[in-house]
Amino acid sequence: MSGVLRGATAIVGVGEAGIPVLSEGATPVDAMALAAVRAVADAGLSLKEVDGVFAAGLQLFMPTLSLSEYLGLTPRYSDSTQVGGGAFLAHLNHAQAALAAGLCDVALIAYGSTQRSGGAKFVTHSEPNPYERPYRVPGPVAAYAMIAARHMHRYGTTPEQLAEVAVAARAWAGLTPGATMREPLTVAEVLAARRVADPLGVRDCCLVTDGAGAVVLVRADRARDLARPPVHLLGVGEAVSHRSIAQMPDLTVTAATQSGARAFAMAGLAPAEVDVLQLYDAFTVNPILFLEDLGFCAKGEGGGFVAGGRIAPGGALPMNTNGGGLSYGHPGMYGIFTIIETVRQLRGEAGDRQVAGAQVGLAHAPGGFMSSQSTAIFGTAATL
Repeated sequence: MSGVLRGATAIVGVGEAGIPVLSEGATPVDAMALAAVRAVADAGLSLKEVDGVFAAGLQLFMPTLSLSEYLGLTPRYSDSTQVGGGAFLAHLNHAQAALAAGLCDVALIAYGSTQRSGGAKFVTHSEPNPYERPYRVPGPVAAYAMIAARHMHRYGTTPEQLAEVAVAARAWAGLTPGATMREPLTVAEVLAARRVADPLGVRDCCLVTDGAGAVVLVRADRARDLARPPVHLLGVGEAVSHRSIAQMPDLTVTAATQSGARAFAMAGLAPAEVDVLQLYDAFTVNPILFLEDLGFCAKGEGGGFVAGGRIAPGGALPMNTNGGGLSYGHPGMYGIFTIIETVRQLRGEAGDRQVAGAQVGLAHAPGGFMSSQSTAIFGTAATL
């Protein structure tokens, strides 16, 4: 079946709204709806044509119902799979299957958050872990600090190498209109920044912003006749390994080894054929592990791999080309923005940050405490 799905669907519209902060009184549904309207318009379609709705969120209990009601949609297919920040890449997998089966004709994937403007009023529907809660583990940052510390202990990864990820992201953000943090950043400044959870400082951690994103998919035969150059979905892979950080089998290995292998197998491609990649960078250690687990370098070599500007503008492997969650924006769940930036790069619409000749793009995002992993590979028409 994977061979049948390769290139069978394409993203034809993308939209964003609300980064870094929404207008006063805006809700997550407001944000999500605005991004959705923009994505549908970008595709040259109308809202009444949307018959598949996919959504997830931290603040919304039934996001597909809320979004459909808000926009007056009556979808015949909906999916609110919630596996954390990478849920929207998993939605790509589900949407391509639904489109191929004729269960819907126009699939909308959307997300919205008021994490920044909500401030102390921010409420998540994520359930507490009864086994970890008594120890007052301070959320994701503590879990990812443990991952970083273990990688440093086992492989000799250094704070300077982690800092290279943040510095490269900031350099890309400087080329991106609308990025939240655009001023230059140095390795020394990352290392000198206030500690949050050792070995991670504040510049090793993602931003806290509002924001929303949406993408529209249709079958490939229809995509050829729409307003924008189609960006074809060549391969998708999903994997789940655990829920709580205490149950992660190995703090230095993620299930991206599985999701990536599945995506590359469906796409019929290898890491060396990827021109541009977006790796969810909630913390600087994340891309280092993903580069290893997706096969861009060997296990334990990720720290050295990102050094020397390899992933920065002008480097051999352009990564997180809008500035990522570290410098562009991070409204709680960043995964959908890895898709949107990949689409813009493959359309050739990225302006000063455009990667010349980009034909194949990869987006990857985790969920929870590295609990789920989702990988998607995209290509221009030339890759079919």
